[in-house]
Amino acid sequence: MNRRYRRTLAVLAMVLTASFLLAVAVGAVWISPWATVRLLAWKLHLTARPHGVPRSTEVILFQLRLPRVVLAGVVGAALAASGAVFQGLFRNPLADPAIIGVSSGAALGAVAVIVFLGSGALGAFGVPLAAFAGALLTALVVYRLARIGPAVHVATLLLAGIAVAAVISSVMSLVMSFSGDQVRDIYAWLLGGLVGQGWSSIEAVMPLVAAGVIAAGLTAHDLNLMALGEERAAQLGVEVGALKRRAVAIGALLAACAVSVAGVIGFVGLMTPHLLRLVVGADHRRLLPAVLLAGPTILILADLVARTVLAPQELPVGVVTALLGGPFFLFLLRREGRRARAVG
Repeated sequence: MNRRYRRTLAVLAMVLTASFLLAVAVGAVWISPWATVRLLAWKLHLTARPHGVPRSTEVILFQLRLPRVVLAGVVGAALAASGAVFQGLFRNPLADPAIIGVSSGAALGAVAVIVFLGSGALGAFGVPLAAFAGALLTALVVYRLARIGPAVHVATLLLAGIAVAAVISSVMSLVMSFSGDQVRDIYAWLLGGLVGQGWSSIEAVMPLVAAGVIAAGLTAHDLNLMALGEERAAQLGVEVGALKRRAVAIGALLAACAVSVAGVIGFVGLMTPHLLRLVVGADHRRLLPAVLLAGPTILILADLVARTVLAPQELPVGVVTALLGGPFFLFLLRREGRRARAVG
């Protein structure tokens, strides 16, 4: 690990910490970063309860602000890692859980369970498991449709993702027609948001996100070899078929965890790996730790904007990420088109 890379990780960690403290501080009631640090130290049994901090501040911090900010960090990390895995697998900078339809598949699985079985079905992991099944199936379908020969091209990947997402949207509309009074809440959830989620949501998805991140790290070397092409990767000892199945499952699991607790939040998985690749390079062994720091930062700040720009009303965080990521996606799409014409 060279000095420049260590500095990059240190800067990303400091920015994440500053974003965390800022997001916890800002709201209808200001909570100073120092008060936050003192209360956290007390909860971790490192110090006595701090004097001069009102009980109301403690309640706001631990029951409202902190779970929301922590969840934004977990979801941001899951989406960023999922995007990195999909981009490495497809060898395509435009691969993103939302753009290629994986988030829509996860949403369909989650909505179907909520509508027909109830959100408490199958215990705390019922909705995440249904979201994972929908995401995995969607990823496999999109990959099969987009593959032409040994390669997955940009145009076919996008078209396959758009087509599959359109079909899923129609099916979801049909499912929602049976939702009755739940339709308003489900629609708001589909726009992406972290409102009303507590520590229970974090406890439900954290083990799955951790497992997905560890599995992504274990595939990093093989994803690097896949950048050389499937044939060359196979010559170097990669079991290409097994890697594809494993990478699709990992990306789908991470995206499903994010969707199950925060709805459909686009472009975090697109922007984060692409921007960090420009800084730390394309080696997934370096890229993954970097995106796990940058992804939470992006979503924490996006959620901060969502809940403050029109206060006391809130925007869905998915709207904020779309406003940021939409122009970025168009820029990447235009650049890939110019590259394709230059090669042709």
